[in-house]
Amino acid sequence: MYSILGYGSMIADKGRMDAYVKGLRQAVKPDSVVVDIGTGTGIFALLACQFGAKKVYAIEPSDAIQVAREIAKSNGYADRIEFIQKLSTQVNLPELADVIISDIRGMLPLFQQHIPAIADARTRLLAEGGILIPQRDILWATVVEAPHLYSRIVSAWDDNAYGFDMTAARQIVTNTWGKGWIAPAQILTVPQSWAILDYTTIESPDVSAELTWTVERSGIAHGISIWFDAILAEGAGFSTAPGMPELVYGNGFLPWLKPVHLNKGDRISVTLQANLVGDDYIWRWNTCVLEDPPPTPPLKRGGLEETQHSEPPFLRGAGGIKANFKQSTFFGMPLSPAQLRKTAANYVPTLNEDGEIDRLILELMSSGMPLGDIANRVKEKFPSCFRNSPDALTRVGDISKKYSK
Repeated sequence: MYSILGYGSMIADKGRMDAYVKGLRQAVKPDSVVVDIGTGTGIFALLACQFGAKKVYAIEPSDAIQVAREIAKSNGYADRIEFIQKLSTQVNLPELADVIISDIRGMLPLFQQHIPAIADARTRLLAEGGILIPQRDILWATVVEAPHLYSRIVSAWDDNAYGFDMTAARQIVTNTWGKGWIAPAQILTVPQSWAILDYTTIESPDVSAELTWTVERSGIAHGISIWFDAILAEGAGFSTAPGMPELVYGNGFLPWLKPVHLNKGDRISVTLQANLVGDDYIWRWNTCVLEDPPPTPPLKRGGLEETQHSEPPFLRGAGGIKANFKQSTFFGMPLSPAQLRKTAANYVPTLNEDGEIDRLILELMSSGMPLGDIANRVKEKFPSCFRNSPDALTRVGDISKKYSK
């Protein structure tokens, strides 16, 4: 969830906002019904009203929705905006929308439940012939020379001043990815589009691609940069590509296990994959780098020169292997055997003290008891866990917010 400060940064991002304003202005007609998914503090809902929408359903699961309500009231739109504090997948509306607008991406569009939420809204909440904003996102990737980003990841483990072997930690951090701006001069291969997320048809949140490059210029490669182009509406969009103005999103940087010296003509193959597991994506980037070999002498048969090709196209005429990395954010998670054991299918769990507290709270909630009385009962049964009654009430309130209707 974003903080109010975070929502402010998104509104202040002129490149993002100008594109969304243009898309909304084109899509919203007099008497349009608009659904704003992930409304936050309500900026798109307000704009939809300004452009003539007769009704806006502003959906937001976080408490930021209360700020949106107050802002709508201050601007005279409270009568046209209905605020709904739920996930969009839990919402049923009395009418279908002419326009659905959203920006529930993270740094990239492959973020938490973004795609399932859009696919669900398109199916259940959008009228036939209705408009989705955004329409599609195009994902891009390239191999880059980024010593500043790479050093930020590995330097503490490679160059610690105390002489310790930190390989175990290095293995984890080089299987994670994060935000990292790249300049065009750092690109070593021609950028390739590896996925098009067409929100008018998309169903699966999982994406994968096989990418191959021939190195354009020599350099030391540190990993892969990924970004996206957003098409919001006809003539309205933005890009987070290297060299474009920085937006709130950013470039993603997937580091390699170690830097690789590339020569012009070397060949690179990358299998890039992102799979939604629960509420988060597991990323995989497997890389093979082959050196550019000297020319292969042709075979002469009957006065004609021929070349035999029995290997796959990527390996054809290739030299030695410079690098062969298999990486995944799964390997970037510290996993203790004790915790892994608790997720096994044959594990028989027993509740710890925290579990016993939550179970008692839920049982008392089911009986119709007020929260204050529940807090007193919980403190009475688990006196060593709570300093005072307000502490117990805070715990009870947290459970109530999560599970009560």
